[in-house]
Amino acid sequence: MEIKKIYIFALAAHGQGLSGGDRIFIEFARRWSKHSKVGIWVCQEGYELCRRQHLIAQNINYFVSGMKSLRNFGFLINYLARILRGVWTGLTINLDNQPETIVYSASEFWMDSIPVWILKLRFSKIKWVAAWYQTAPKPWLGFSEGGRENKYKFKAFFYWLAQLPIKPLIDNFADYILVNNIIEKKQFNRLDTKKRAIVVPGAVDLQAIENFKLMHKKIQKKYDGVFQGRFHPQKGVLELIDIWKLVVNKEKNAKLIMIGDGPLMKDIQSKIKYLRLSQNIILTGYLFDGPEKYTIFSQSKLVLHPSFYDSGGMAAAEAMVFGIPCIGFDLNSYKSYYPKGMIKAPTGNLEEFANIITGLLNDHVSRGRIGAEAMQMIKKNWSWDKRAEEIFNEINR
Repeated sequence: MEIKKIYIFALAAHGQGLSGGDRIFIEFARRWSKHSKVGIWVCQEGYELCRRQHLIAQNINYFVSGMKSLRNFGFLINYLARILRGVWTGLTINLDNQPETIVYSASEFWMDSIPVWILKLRFSKIKWVAAWYQTAPKPWLGFSEGGRENKYKFKAFFYWLAQLPIKPLIDNFADYILVNNIIEKKQFNRLDTKKRAIVVPGAVDLQAIENFKLMHKKIQKKYDGVFQGRFHPQKGVLELIDIWKLVVNKEKNAKLIMIGDGPLMKDIQSKIKYLRLSQNIILTGYLFDGPEKYTIFSQSKLVLHPSFYDSGGMAAAEAMVFGIPCIGFDLNSYKSYYPKGMIKAPTGNLEEFANIITGLLNDHVSRGRIGAEAMQMIKKNWSWDKRAEEIFNEINR
């Protein structure tokens, strides 16, 4: 089979930040467009997000759902509008009903998955490639694999509820499923048995980073720790403030810089002020790939990744390729994602996490050795060019 057309449904993409799923479909589209024609269905915000990531190529066409006027009506109205728009699109557009036509739902959210399911019912020969990059936690456990004071069970419940009707649709109708790790893969028995459940570890733009490093060889260390990620309950960002307070109790001038934005931004700002850490923690907001972010990574001694619930995660890898060690909690997914380069604390043990930080800050030899392991691991296995080509060939075989 030779793939001729690829259609991507990414109506869930919105906002200033970039989720892992957004990053994957953007980087895949950038590279797949060299082989095939690519059409992308997005809302206005998603289109703007893609343009900010310079996703522009001769073989890429956008189909933009003009819902810009609904932005002022709040998240729920926008969410429902994107679902309805996706359903309408699935019912009305025409595709070549051939195996050479690939339709990729960029997330498991309803506005991406349901229209592709409808298209699969209408055009049975097309190939549905479904993305499922993280299974929602069980509502009674919340966002945590270990001990945690606030497990955010209410938010976890709605996440779980949103995925509940989508999983059987994918399990019974999709031709391929893209997942983050082996644990996720085993949930889709039919596709796994057919060897059509494909693990997609993260990746980074190695070429851009190497070009930056060649031009900036002598950058002094300025920050003791750096965090990059969405300010979301599963990422452990509020606990990171507590961890840094423990670090500052031992190293009073220790500086942490946090790159990102999200629903917990105001809570983070309040906690920093309450714990009197304004001189020790810097918030940058969301930063796009490029010199500003790469400079911060170069200036940092450690990358901190304190997620309590995660299917893998790419954010830490982008910093690790600068030769700095990572510290995270001992989550199941990290066993395969980060076998090297990450020191793992018992999940939920903030004091041990802080002790590992202070230990590495005062041990230049270990920090250099683990940082070198991190860099070599990412360089070997985490190229977007390699990852996109692997997935394209797997679907095309």
